[in-house]
Amino acid sequence: MAIEILIVDDNTDIRNILNDLILDAGYKTRVAANYNQALSEIDKKIPDVAILDVKLDKGDNDGIELLTHIKSKNKDVPVIMISGHANIEMAISSLKHGAFEFVEKPFDQARLLNFISRAVENLNLKTQNKEYESKLFSSYELIGESKNILNIKDQIKKISLTESRILINGPSGSGKELIARKIHKNSKRNKKPFVIINGALLDSNKYELELFGEDKDNGSISYGALEKANKGTLMIDQVSEIPLNIQSKILRVLSDQKFKRINGNDDIYVDVRIICSSSKDLKNEIDLGNFREDLYHRLNVFEINVKPLNERISDIPLLIKYFSKKISENYNLTGLNIDENDSYILNYNWKGNVRELRNLIERIAILQPENKEKVSNIVKESLKNENFNEKITENSLSVPLKEAREKFEKEYLTIQLKKFNGNISKTASFVGMERSALHRKLKGLGIKEFN
Repeated sequence: MAIEILIVDDNTDIRNILNDLILDAGYKTRVAANYNQALSEIDKKIPDVAILDVKLDKGDNDGIELLTHIKSKNKDVPVIMISGHANIEMAISSLKHGAFEFVEKPFDQARLLNFISRAVENLNLKTQNKEYESKLFSSYELIGESKNILNIKDQIKKISLTESRILINGPSGSGKELIARKIHKNSKRNKKPFVIINGALLDSNKYELELFGEDKDNGSISYGALEKANKGTLMIDQVSEIPLNIQSKILRVLSDQKFKRINGNDDIYVDVRIICSSSKDLKNEIDLGNFREDLYHRLNVFEINVKPLNERISDIPLLIKYFSKKISENYNLTGLNIDENDSYILNYNWKGNVRELRNLIERIAILQPENKEKVSNIVKESLKNENFNEKITENSLSVPLKEAREKFEKEYLTIQLKKFNGNISKTASFVGMERSALHRKLKGLGIKEFN
């Protein structure tokens, strides 16, 4: 599909020169001669790339306003700013607002074409990355045999066919979005949109716009997440970060199933299932005055709690095997020589949880080591700063040998028990002990057995 470039300049000669130059380079073009024409073209269809004059007919920096407007619709669109009245402040302002490049008039045609070519490459790279991430993510399954994951899989089956609102709690990178997607995929709404809005990433001044949309003065409409998700599912990620004044408006929508767009007069009725997630303890946020208790009870009709990866060690070998296969397929590799029971990996703290593990495997796939030794070196280099074995060694230097040995045995056996979900027989077999001897050892070290 041909790349389409929007050209906005109030000088007819420059507009025509740019149009001819860009058409000759093999791109499609649209043109606008003033601010209102440009706004109309942008709202009609967002361009792939835009070339904007800084000063048009509306004011000194109306080109910057158009730049901001484009970025609010799609932050990935490369925008090249041009000006015949350029100064350093203007260039810095453009770049701060997200411009891809800033070009002074009169411009060198070859240089401008080079900027356009780079902008298109940048756009294509971002598009490919999004498609790649989407392909990976949409194909991911919820992998694990720990009690926590088995329980969550059972919960998904039960609640997917209901219309209950859901709150998913868990640390960053643990798979909360994946769980929400699975619920939507298994629900009666699966043919309708699944929309995500992240409370932690939004500009504090744009929460209402992102949620409710806007009726604009020129008659155009900017749709918010609630309308985009109509008949489908809206996931509000990091819901704890939404300001209190917006929380009250969300509460009203949940009560009335309707809202008004910014600057709008008409009630907009929506049918949306809400799934929220949080990395923070919302009850604690309520006590701190950061979250409304009435909204919490509205959202928390059904609760799912995802444990951090270092508390479900038995899932790690399965995740390594799964991600190795998936990522190998995407990189056209025959396979990855990753030891699924590598103690370095099993003993690591995994603060980034499943996402961090996946990133490690992807890093190995990118570097394509030839053998297991090189894979092991990549693992150790990536995880060395927080490796469990190093912590044990460091802590053991300051205590007597007997105490150091007991500390190590306690940490080691606790990890092995978690790895085998508390199964004494499997743990005993793996560590090379009789079941009765392991029972005595656990009791002597004060390790509580679990089922």
